[in-house]
Amino acid sequence: MVYNVRMDKVKNNYNLNITTMSYLRFDKTLMTNLEETLPREILRTNRSGAYHCTTIVDCNTRKYHGLLVIPIPELDDENHVLLSSLDATVIQHGAEFNLGLHKYQGDNYAPRGHKYIREYECENVPTTLYRVGGVILKKETLFVHHENRILIRYTLVDAHSATTLRFRPFLAFRSVRQYTHENAQASRDYQLVDNGIKTCMYPGYPELFMQFNKKNEFHFQPDWYRGMEYPKEQERGYDFNEDLYVPGYFEVSIKKGESVVFSGGVSEVSSRTLKTTFEFEKDKRIPRDNFQHCLINAAHQFLNKQGDESYILAGYPWFKCRARDMFISLPGLTLAINEVEKFEMLMETACKAVRAFINDEPTDLKIYEIEHPDILLWAVWCIQQYAKMVSREKCREKYGEILEEIMEFLRHENHPNLFIHSNGLLYTNGHDKAVTWMNSTANGRPVIPRTGYVVEINALWYNALRFVADLLGEKESTMLTEALNKQAEQTGASFVNVFLNEHGYLLDYVDGIMMDWSVRPNMIFAAAFDYSPLDTRQKKGIVDICTKELLTPKGLRSLSPKSGGYNPNYVGPQSQRDYAYHQGTAWPWLAGFYFEAYLRIYKMSALGFIERQLIGYEDEMTSHCIGSMPELFDGNPPFKGRGAVSFAMNVAEILRTLYLLSKYNY
Repeated sequence: MVYNVRMDKVKNNYNLNITTMSYLRFDKTLMTNLEETLPREILRTNRSGAYHCTTIVDCNTRKYHGLLVIPIPELDDENHVLLSSLDATVIQHGAEFNLGLHKYQGDNYAPRGHKYIREYECENVPTTLYRVGGVILKKETLFVHHENRILIRYTLVDAHSATTLRFRPFLAFRSVRQYTHENAQASRDYQLVDNGIKTCMYPGYPELFMQFNKKNEFHFQPDWYRGMEYPKEQERGYDFNEDLYVPGYFEVSIKKGESVVFSGGVSEVSSRTLKTTFEFEKDKRIPRDNFQHCLINAAHQFLNKQGDESYILAGYPWFKCRARDMFISLPGLTLAINEVEKFEMLMETACKAVRAFINDEPTDLKIYEIEHPDILLWAVWCIQQYAKMVSREKCREKYGEILEEIMEFLRHENHPNLFIHSNGLLYTNGHDKAVTWMNSTANGRPVIPRTGYVVEINALWYNALRFVADLLGEKESTMLTEALNKQAEQTGASFVNVFLNEHGYLLDYVDGIMMDWSVRPNMIFAAAFDYSPLDTRQKKGIVDICTKELLTPKGLRSLSPKSGGYNPNYVGPQSQRDYAYHQGTAWPWLAGFYFEAYLRIYKMSALGFIERQLIGYEDEMTSHCIGSMPELFDGNPPFKGRGAVSFAMNVAEILRTLYLLSKYNY
């Protein structure tokens, strides 16, 4: 049986406060306070690589922020900001009230439209309620699935006199990693289209179509808005200002009770269809009305469908599809929420990439870092979850061949950076290049040069040997299954001998006489996996030391505070952050494996403890990126979220934890 999304008991135990239309709602008091709102971001995607991301008051604070940010494969492998923002102005009796918000030099925010916000909620679609005198205006924003198109619906809820709306688009036409500045090369040309205009600032870019569902007037008034600043980039030690081009403005009259729909996209749309398209897309959305639904929605956002291929983006707003992240994330993002077909669709692309790597064939698939030494082992673990959560027989039918190919490839030492030593352990060279998930570098070299026998690589290796031998052996015993079991016997004995120290925890890596005694979370995998060379007592020792030294309300620390080099705050310029990245910061995805190990050891008595732990993750639903999990957290209180605003592995492993909890009858 696969998991049906039923969390009644879990919800009650979590005290999730599930009430209609209240889970993700922010009132006037918070919305008018920029200290509270600017750190809170909103993300929506089209599931094909494009996204909309900004703060909940629509003030862009990163160079990655924008209303319409899309991949342009014809140009490069980056995302590009076409439409940065759309400022709306309410006009009554000749008085203008601009609802926009931008940061300029010297802590100057203008035109300070946030002061008119009365309420913001994003359970269904991000919705802002403005009040200007007697005018109440509602704004709703959504992305059309699998289309590079943002829709914004403005509804005049109340007004006592004739009202006009003015819309001023801010255009960037640049890569997310660059800035635009006033220049003579930018084209000012535009053409009228159905209830709107189209324009393109530079050759090679697609045309941007800006249209409304009703007739309007476009006033050509080209200008550059200079010196806009992005404080998040400033915090991170990067350049942080740019100029944005405004071609002019649209004006449209609106009556009480009427809605006006704006469309920003790279193709023309019939203006008559905009209202129905908006309603259709809105109806498809799963409400974010509790913890689990927030995570499910976040999970869907990582899907990146490009033609016939499907990928998992490692995170927003800057990560691409990384092989390790994809394999670790897949079970939680799909199987844990009963989306088996999606797993199979994504795995089809992943298997093509694996085979291309194994056979040393060229490929145009966009899965990066597949050559890292732990990737194929994570692929086996990923398929193993399908066997557990769907069907062992079906797993053997669908993935038996690829499992054989992977194991034969590794057994015959065809991997360029994995070598089976005479003790049965896998050896990898990590001196010169970061080869594990702890991949931060400084001056071109790994900050943590994990090399030799790496603990999680060998835990994965033992697990893979046993799982593939068992799965394939259920059908028939072959020379391969016998060889895998024989190898596992040797690997298991060596694993305990090499990694387990007299203090009851596992060394992080061993390279000859070099042993890393740092207390790190990588040992938890040996206690979490289905097949482990450790006995129950040894697993308990690992779980207990992780609980004592690594556990935080936001995940496991990447290094114990008692170990040398502890640096828990991921702040400052890039070089400073690189040294802190895996030196004490907390990672939620690691907690997924910790919870799994905890359940193995403590069983039913673990449930209450894990439920209490999950409160720390639910708290994140209303901060940082609303409804999602950021990349990492500071390792010390107040455990502030850092890095990418939405991170696939974190969302996945919390969802998989909820799945594991649901398997207990309580």
